[in-house]
Amino acid sequence: MFTNFPFFPQQASEQAAQVDAVYFFLVAVSAFFAALIAIFLAVFAAKFHRTHHDQVGDAIHGSIALELLWTIIPLGITMIMFVWGAQLFFHLTRAPKGAMEIYVVGKQWMWKAQHMDGAREINELHVPVGRPVKLIMGSEDVIHSFFIPDFRVKADVIPGRYNTMWFTASKPGRYHIFCTQYCGTKHSAMIGWVTAMGAADYETWLGGGARTGTMADAGAQLFQSLTCNTCHLETGQGRGPVLKGAYGKPVELEGGGTVVMDDAYLRESILMPTAKVVRGFQPIMPPFQGLVTEEQLLQLIAYVKSLGAQGPTPPGQPATQTPAGQPSAPPATPTPKQPGSGN
Repeated sequence: MFTNFPFFPQQASEQAAQVDAVYFFLVAVSAFFAALIAIFLAVFAAKFHRTHHDQVGDAIHGSIALELLWTIIPLGITMIMFVWGAQLFFHLTRAPKGAMEIYVVGKQWMWKAQHMDGAREINELHVPVGRPVKLIMGSEDVIHSFFIPDFRVKADVIPGRYNTMWFTASKPGRYHIFCTQYCGTKHSAMIGWVTAMGAADYETWLGGGARTGTMADAGAQLFQSLTCNTCHLETGQGRGPVLKGAYGKPVELEGGGTVVMDDAYLRESILMPTAKVVRGFQPIMPPFQGLVTEEQLLQLIAYVKSLGAQGPTPPGQPATQTPAGQPSAPPATPTPKQPGSGN
C-alpha cells in the first residue's frame, strides 16, 4: 500500500538497527508517559471534580514515598537513555582502524567524491558492502550536511574545517544522499546516490573508467608545481620541516606546545602557515589561501599521508624537526610543503 511512500527508511547499514533501537525506545517511553498523564488527567477530572459551587477541596500534605517514586523512576529511565545514547554516539563518531577512506567535498550544489585510488564521482558514491567506509568531508562555500537516511548517518560539512563520518553498508542497493542544511536556491536539488556493491562488483567498478593516478599521485604533482619540494627537503636541511613519516605524530611548535599532524593541521598549515609554526623554523612559508581548491588541499594531504615512515618515534616523544643549517640524520623521501608548519 505504501510502496512509493514508506513511513520509515529501510535499514541498509550495520549502524541503522542500533540507531532505530534507541529511537524507538525514546518514542515508546514518551508515548507511555504521555498516555499515562492523559489518562490520569481524565480520571482525576472525573473523580475529583467539584459537585457544588461552594465546595472546597481537602488539603493534601504530600507523600515522601510518592515523591521518591516519581523522582527515582524517571531518573533511572533518563540515565538509561543517556548511557545508551552516549555509547551509540561514540560508536558512530569513531571510525574503526583500517576503514576505507573517501574524500567528499560539498559545493553549491553538488557532492564531489574522490577515492584514494583516484576514482572521482559527482553526486554518486560507490562503496563495498561489509567494509567500513570513512568519509572525510569539507565544503568549498557554505555549510552543507551529508545525510544517508537508509544508513542512519548524517554529518555537517563545514567550510574551513574537516568533518568525518563512517558507515558499513549491509546490503547491496542504491540509497539516497540528501543535503539537510539550507545552502542556497538549489538546496533541494543537492541530492545524490550511494551505490553499495558486493566486493567483487566493487573491484570491477574500480577497475573500469579512466584513471589519472591516485590522490597521492595528484598531490605529489601539486607538491612539485607549487615548489613545496624546494623547502621541505628529504635531507632535513631545507627551510621547512621534514614531512616524511610525520603524519599522525606530535609536532613541537614555536612558543611552546605541541600539535598532532593530522588533516586539520595540514589544511591550516597550507592556508595559514604562520598559525602554528614548527619549532626551530621561521614563518616564511607563503599562504596558499585562494590559490588551491578544497580538492587540491585533500590531494596534498593524501600525499603527506602516503609518505613512508622516517623511523620509530619513542612513545611520548614529539617528532622533531631540524632547521636548515643544523646537522640532522638523513630521513628518506621527499617532504611535502608542510602546510601550516609555518614554513
